Amino acid sequence: MFLQLPKRKPNRLKHFNYSQNGAYFITICVKDRRNLLGKVVGGDDFSAPYVHLSEYGKVADKYIGRIQGINKYVIMPNHIHMIIVIDNQENGTMWASSPTQSIPQMIKSLKTLISKEIGFSIFQRSYYDHIIRNEKDYERICEYIDTNPMKWREDEYYAENS
Repeated sequence: MFLQLPKRKPNRLKHFNYSQNGAYFITICVKDRRNLLGKVVGGDDFSAPYVHLSEYGKVADKYIGRIQGINKYVIMPNHIHMIIVIDNQENGTMWASSPTQSIPQMIKSLKTLISKEIGFSIFQRSYYDHIIRNEKDYERICEYIDTNPMKWREDEYYAENS
């Protein structure tokens, strides 16, 4: 007799091509929201809060920095926010080289590289995405990423010393 598990709700927008030109807001979470990537420090009279990366966070930072198309990102203690822009055109013509990876392929590659160097998988199975609709949406998300360390204690992903 087989155990009947509940079906997982698909996280991606049905019938959407995640390799087409556009801007995407991505959030990748650490398993069980454990604070493995660093800790938020500062916030006193002399400095604004910022994330002091752990060794795992430094590995993540290294690989994120190698991904073409990441316009902005922040590594928080237990999650990563980033904006990925896919633009398959250069100077008005289509590139003749291999096509751009899709967002799911990029995220899978990133998680694999980080986990391989660390020695085990630290991330949740999936990730959250939002297709950025316009300039106002883009600016709002940039502001959110920039201020995320300052608002850590109010963040939905906040976890005290886990």
